[in-house]
Amino acid sequence: MAYRSKVALVYLLGFALDLLNMFVASIAYPDIARQLHASVTELAWITNAYMLGLTLIIPLSVWLAARLGERRLILASLLLFGIASALVAQAGSIESLIGWRLLQGLGGGLLLPVGQALAYRQFPAQQRAHFTGVVLLVALMVPALSPAAGGLIVQASSWRWIFYLNLPVALLAFGLGLRWLRAEQPSDQRPTLDVRGLLLAASALSLLLIAVSLASAADTRALAAWVLLLSLMTLGLYLRDGWGKPGAILDLQLIKNPSLRLAMLIYLCVPGVFTGTHMIAVLYLHDLGVGAAQIGALMLPWAAGSGVAILLGKRCFNRIGPKPLLSAGMVLQCLGIVLLMRIEQPASTPLIMAYALMGLGGSLCSVSAQTLAFVGIAAEKMAHSSALWNINRQLGFCLGAALLSSLLGALGGDGFHACFIAAALLTLLPMASVLRFDSTTVLALLATPSLQEKST
Repeated sequence: MAYRSKVALVYLLGFALDLLNMFVASIAYPDIARQLHASVTELAWITNAYMLGLTLIIPLSVWLAARLGERRLILASLLLFGIASALVAQAGSIESLIGWRLLQGLGGGLLLPVGQALAYRQFPAQQRAHFTGVVLLVALMVPALSPAAGGLIVQASSWRWIFYLNLPVALLAFGLGLRWLRAEQPSDQRPTLDVRGLLLAASALSLLLIAVSLASAADTRALAAWVLLLSLMTLGLYLRDGWGKPGAILDLQLIKNPSLRLAMLIYLCVPGVFTGTHMIAVLYLHDLGVGAAQIGALMLPWAAGSGVAILLGKRCFNRIGPKPLLSAGMVLQCLGIVLLMRIEQPASTPLIMAYALMGLGGSLCSVSAQTLAFVGIAAEKMAHSSALWNINRQLGFCLGAALLSSLLGALGGDGFHACFIAAALLTLLPMASVLRFDSTTVLALLATPSLQEKST
């Protein structure tokens, strides 16, 4: 097996673990609430704590990788993730469970950007669209299958086994990484830690995630606005401090890269908005009398549409570039949302079409945006760009749900159509940027054989 394939497999196993723990925990909520006497707010923090740990550690991952080496850091993150999973499974109270979930998120937050940077660095520009397709196939299969598998585990045994079953996968990834990943050459340079930048970045992200959590409840929405304002002020201080500073915790100058900047905007407005759209759609369809089993089955046409989009993205990105794929993806997801808005009775065919269109459009944007983000990034900048990408990815999932749920809460039970209109408009928001994007440089990179290919 080629070395690039070995690196990719270790990363994909870790990525699958992260996705599994984002989507499967909610299946266990009723059993956890009964056994640990947890409130609805405490249950929400089972996911929020994981997301908080995942997001907070990402800025530190670049410095740690430079200090310890990527191989050591990936192995340490897998070990930390496995230990935290066992502690979560053994938690005797909701407070300890939330705390161990935070630790679990810290392990995942180290693995994702470092493993992604190492994996993408192995592939030349012409092959990154193919690798992105493989990554997104994992991102498609795990959310589609894990809720059903988690439900069977909870019914057959206990919610604790959802977390115990992380251990064999984490140990497999650890063993493969220990055997396959090459140790880096020792460096005489010891990077200094940008403590002020780290504190400002962590504070801004923490406040933003807390504001998102508070915004989901009507009685804390005013407090959420103040926390959000404080988060934006802290973010402004961080940008002022870190912009162009040598040795900054994150290389913010990468945001000047048109490809990375556009890809991040796409991910916020298309996949990010879908998470909120689906949440609103579940409530809307429930009010129309659609059963829980039928609502859950709607992710199957979404997955089918996503699979088609991933295959199209892999095959077409190098030939036609990102603009047609991104434009088509936004229009298709928007059409799916509009069709969902027009459903007034629990009819199966329009629902299936709506979710298939959202899956096709959303994943067409996802595969194109992720390829675009890394296609022209130099190897020495891959760690910083991967960290920025993963922060943006996590925030996209949080912000889309928070924005639409807050809008529904403000409008009341009659606000579903307004939420769908807002989601459709947000999906199309990047269209002007896509149409203005000059893809000449990207197409030239894709057409030019890399040095790596020439030497083989």
